Amino acid sequence: MPRIELETIINAPIERVFDLSRSIDLHADSMSHTDEKAVDGVTKGLISLGETVTWEATHFGIKQRLTSKITICERPTKFGDTMVSGAFARFDHEHFFEEIDGKTVMRDAFDYDSPLGFLGKMADFLFLENYMKNLLIARNETIKRVAESDEWRKFLNQS
Repeated sequence: MPRIELETIINAPIERVFDLSRSIDLHADSMSHTDEKAVDGVTKGLISLGETVTWEATHFGIKQRLTSKITICERPTKFGDTMVSGAFARFDHEHFFEEIDGKTVMRDAFDYDSPLGFLGKMADFLFLENYMKNLLIARNETIKRVAESDEWRKFLNQS
């Protein structure tokens, strides 16, 4: 059961970072290298408590679908999503936000179980955990870049 924890310091208001982290459009933009797009549920704007989104993307050369539901949403300090269906046996992703010295500290805790029992554990060890960590880092770098520039307006003004 791997758990990936990351911390990103962003020079932007906590509310902006929180909302950008819930933006379906920014998520799709940050994952464009996997052709990720929202195909069902909330497909544009900000996702909120109780809502679901189904993502379609290509990972490891295989087109996949994953549906997650927002299970926690306490603006602007915390939200969480849980996989409803998809390739993982299970995953929970919690996002925490704290304002310190005028900056936002964004923390991720991504906790998951791979499918296929022993084979899934081997995949984690060989490549999957690192792959997931790199996806999360890339997403957080995009949130940081957008939040610290005027580009955030294009993602938050449409909601």
